[in-house]
Order: sequence, then C-alpha cells, then structure tokens
Amino acid sequence: MEAATYRLNGSEYVGAFATATDRYVFAGQSLPKKSLDVLEETLRVKPVPITISDSNLIGILARANSNGMLLSNLAYDFEVERIKGMKLDMNIAVLDSDLNAVGSDIVANDKIAIVNSEYDQMAIRQIGDVLGVEVIRAEIGGMKTIGANNILTNKGFAINNRSSDAEKEKFDKMLGFSSVRTTANRGSVAIGLSAVANSTAIVVGDETTGYELDRLMEALE
Repeated sequence: MEAATYRLNGSEYVGAFATATDRYVFAGQSLPKKSLDVLEETLRVKPVPITISDSNLIGILARANSNGMLLSNLAYDFEVERIKGMKLDMNIAVLDSDLNAVGSDIVANDKIAIVNSEYDQMAIRQIGDVLGVEVIRAEIGGMKTIGANNILTNKGFAINNRSSDAEKEKFDKMLGFSSVRTTANRGSVAIGLSAVANSTAIVVGDETTGYELDRLMEALE
C-alpha cells in the first residue's frame, strides 16, 4: 500500500476535503492543482473537483463507493446536476436526512455501509439503494460520527482507538477484516477526517506520526 502525508487547504485534516473510491477521488474544487496531483498520484484514481453547498468540505458532506455517491441535502441543485452531468457511471443522490454531514456519519466500501445510529429507516433504505450495500447502524467507541472516526475500504478497516474489544470483534467478524485500532495526526481520534483512502493507498495529515501511519497501513492492507 502506498502512503503520503500531506496538508489540504493548510489543514492536517485532509479527510475533510476529499473522499475516495477505487475509481475516483472527489475533492474540493478550489484545491490547487498540486494538491489534486498528490491525490491522483498516490491514490491512483481520477480526481473529480466539485463543490457541495459552495464548500470544499467534500469529505464531510459526501460519501461514495464504486456504486454510488450520497450528497448532503445542503448541496445546491446546480451542484447535484453538475455532478450527474459528469457521467461517472454511478448513482448520484442527495440523502434526505437532517443528519447532513454525510461523510462524517457514514463509512462504506462496495459491500457494506456502517452509519450513524440515528439515521431513520427511510435514510437507511436510501443509503442501501444508492450505494448498493448492506447498511448497519452503529456507534463505535461511544461516537455516532462513524465516518469522522473510522476508515473503511474494500481491503480493510481502521477503527478508532476508543472502540471496545467487543466492538472490534463484532466488526472484524462482520467485515471479514482484522481491524486495527489507531489514532492519526498525533493522537486525534478523528481518523476518518485525518485521511483519504481507497484500496490502493492512503493520504493522511502531515501531523501523523510514523507509528500511526504504520497502524493505518496495517489496517487497510
């Protein structure tokens, strides 16, 4: 697995500004070309610059897998139509929920989504339909912000280090991965906001220590 430490928009919380799949990395439209090049070269996928609610916080306001992309209901109609017009060969939909920090509330790979336990049944159905996956409500380590605090790819699961042994065992069995507990950015439990990852590579905030990076790579390989 390849890895790079980096800052996006001057922040070590690179996962706030982008979300990746095994086909694309969706990133804030106003990020400089150099940043998009780092994402493309490390993750080995095509960068797709977009805005949501006129914001670069794509990793907070969207979540995608190879089948589809869910956008926060804060997205403007013209932004949704622009993304649909890109002909990306995937489902594109606005998630109809008051829990509109979609990227912070959901992790997903191409088989399963783990989501904030407060999503209602209608939202659960929509998540499953758009992403084409089984959907599991959860809290991990006492936190409902699943996407902000964990990282899931098609090859592994990095779980926040506040998770219990029972939680870790449950998700290992469910996902078929041996997850690894870790932090990022020198002790931050917000590992999902600290990184952008897919099955090939990870880009993580430049405050992340060598030990933390080793743990993340072990989890996602």
